[in-house]
Amino acid sequence: MSHYFIDRQDPRVADLLRRLGNIGQALGQVESVARPMFKGDRFLTDEELSRLLKVSRRTLQEYRTARLIPYYIVQGKALYRESEIQSLLEKAHRKCVEEQKWL
Repeated sequence: MSHYFIDRQDPRVADLLRRLGNIGQALGQVESVARPMFKGDRFLTDEELSRLLKVSRRTLQEYRTARLIPYYIVQGKALYRESEIQSLLEKAHRKCVEEQKWL
C-alpha cells in the first residue's frame, strides 16, 4: 500500500495558497478604502472630500464659510455627510442642465 502525502510542493496546494494570498491582498485593499458608517451614513473628512472634488482644503474652508456646503464640526474636525454632498452635486448638475436648455 503506497502513501501519498500532499505538501506545499503539490501543484494543487501551491495554487490554493497563491489564491488565498490574492484574496488576502484584495481584502486588505477593501479594508483600507472602507469607512465605518454612523446610523447608515458615511462621513468624509476634509482630505477625502478635497480629493474627491479635486479642490484644495482651503477651498473647502471657503465653501464652509460661505455656507455653500453642509458640514459638521466634531472635536475641531470638519466632517461632511456623503449623502448630503451627493445631493448637493446632483442639484447643481440639474440646475446646469436646465440652464443649458435655453441656450
